[in-house]
Amino acid sequence: MKDELLTIKQGIINEIEGYEFYKMAEKQTENKEAIEALNALAEEEMLHVGYLKELYNKMKTSDEDDITFAFSENPPSPKIFDWNKITFPTKSLAVSIYGTAVTLEKASIDFYEKAKKEASHHEVIKVYDLLIKWEKAHLEQFQKAYELNMEQWWDEQGFAPF
Repeated sequence: MKDELLTIKQGIINEIEGYEFYKMAEKQTENKEAIEALNALAEEEMLHVGYLKELYNKMKTSDEDDITFAFSENPPSPKIFDWNKITFPTKSLAVSIYGTAVTLEKASIDFYEKAKKEASHHEVIKVYDLLIKWEKAHLEQFQKAYELNMEQWWDEQGFAPF
């Protein structure tokens, strides 16, 4: 149980880092849609923090066989944005933001998949499954935006094949 508590604490830190990154990225643009989308992602990261804190507190204070996690069976889906329509002042900034977001989301997925394999309680596994699903949705969005912006950046640099 002690190892699971440490893993949950690390998950909380990871989610807060994601929150801080999205808030920082939000300050890099004046595009209203980008600001709204990045703010929504930051709020989702804090929702993840809430799930993990609730899980941590229940595990810390409950009998190991008596842990039930009270999150909705149908929590809200991660918000889907058309990142291709969201602009940043330069393509290099967009590539940097999306590239970092891809890296953060991949790291979160890896972290939760590893934690899930090491978890011993089915309620903990349910929380990790939910977080993995959300992080994968974020990753898919950012990967597409990264690839599009990277292609456009290369075009701007004169490296387009045609």
